[in-house]
Amino acid sequence: MKTLALGLALAVIATAALGGGAFAATPAMAPDNTVSAAEKAAGFTLLFDGNTTAGWKGFKTAAPDAGWKVKGGALTPDPKSSKDLVSKGNYESFELDFDWKIAPKGNSGLMFHVTGVGDETYESGPEYQILDNAHGEPPLERASALYALYAPSQDATLPVGQFNHGRLVVDHGKVQHWLNGVKVVEYDMNSADFKARVAASKFKQWPQFAAAKTGAIALQVHGADVAFKNLKIRVLK
Repeated sequence: MKTLALGLALAVIATAALGGGAFAATPAMAPDNTVSAAEKAAGFTLLFDGNTTAGWKGFKTAAPDAGWKVKGGALTPDPKSSKDLVSKGNYESFELDFDWKIAPKGNSGLMFHVTGVGDETYESGPEYQILDNAHGEPPLERASALYALYAPSQDATLPVGQFNHGRLVVDHGKVQHWLNGVKVVEYDMNSADFKARVAASKFKQWPQFAAAKTGAIALQVHGADVAFKNLKIRVLK
């Protein structure tokens, strides 16, 4: 009876969490690169089909460069030759789930609200940092940070070589970064604090940085082997 009671209690907690609105826990995960019935009912769709680069392009090019391949059900670039991969769709307010794996002491990132203005995706799109923290970067540049602006509250990374589960929630300028089930960063892009941090950073040289209300998702190539899978997005109203 105790086991049954515990199971019922956990079910109630899970149901309550899913009813929590935009920042509620994501429904139970499906097999790699698929959307479960619960995820579909919640409004999630795939950004990556697990087999091709359909739905993606290069930055300012109609197609990804030839270095981007699908290996073991994950998107992977040639770290020496590939350029950033950019979604064909633009997204304003959304929840994005994604799994990422980085090489030892590797560096990468995922940008959002990316536009065609500037020479690089990071000149317009704020970056969810992807990193092996053994790289030795300062707190503002560690895994799951809003790169150079907001440090994560803790190191929630898994050992290098394993896939980490990232989650990015952007709700009309209010943003949360999650890593392996832990909310590690929270900020408001409309706030005076955010604008002051940008003004005190290298991003001040690019007026287009974080200025667009909508834009593409970008997967960064930064000279290291990196892999992405289970990219799923739900548009928020």
